[in-house]
Amino acid sequence: MAETQAKDAAAKERIIQHMNKDHQDSLIRYLEHYCHVSSYYARNAQLEDISFGSMTITSGKSCCYIIPLDPPLASWSEARLRVVAMDSESIDALKRSKITVKKYKRPKGLWIVVPLLVAGTMVAFSKRSNFEPGSFLYDYVLKSVPDFAKFCHTIQPYLLPGIIMIHTTEAVHMASSRLDKHSVPRFSLLWWKWVISAFFEGVGAFRRLDRIVADEEDLKAKIKH
Repeated sequence: MAETQAKDAAAKERIIQHMNKDHQDSLIRYLEHYCHVSSYYARNAQLEDISFGSMTITSGKSCCYIIPLDPPLASWSEARLRVVAMDSESIDALKRSKITVKKYKRPKGLWIVVPLLVAGTMVAFSKRSNFEPGSFLYDYVLKSVPDFAKFCHTIQPYLLPGIIMIHTTEAVHMASSRLDKHSVPRFSLLWWKWVISAFFEGVGAFRRLDRIVADEEDLKAKIKH
């Protein structure tokens, strides 16, 4: 009897540790699907307890959610198949990809120049006086090309809002078409890294994220075979 209880306790602890270490994305989806918690509030999900009849997941200091296991498990050996089935159901219900993006990759090569150019352009066009004599930009960069400085001075009120609108659209598109789809919790540090990259880089950030997803898909395909 005591030996059986010890084995059950050890099996239970292994499940809890494994889920928290390797499958936090699944726990987040459980909260989103079964408990209707937003990805933002579910982002720190941790499996606190599991029994044959339910699992207890916390998210934050004061948020605790109990998800019934229906039908109850007959033994701990059924746990793996059950949590996989629950995750598959959550993925389908939330219309998510089976690939979770868990990392960020910085731009490399020429792609590093793009965000610098965008940021530099936004700073230069942040105010009209940057293109007038007496400003640092005019006196040290544009003084020899006064016609170009005059052109920039003319378009400044129109160009800056246009740049902000275009790049904001790219950032929103990154969040809605990629990050939500691949279970990146909204407003998490990882989410902000990708959104800011999309704002300043555009297509470069999309390509890097899509490459991560493609690599994960290839890895899963190899494991299956």
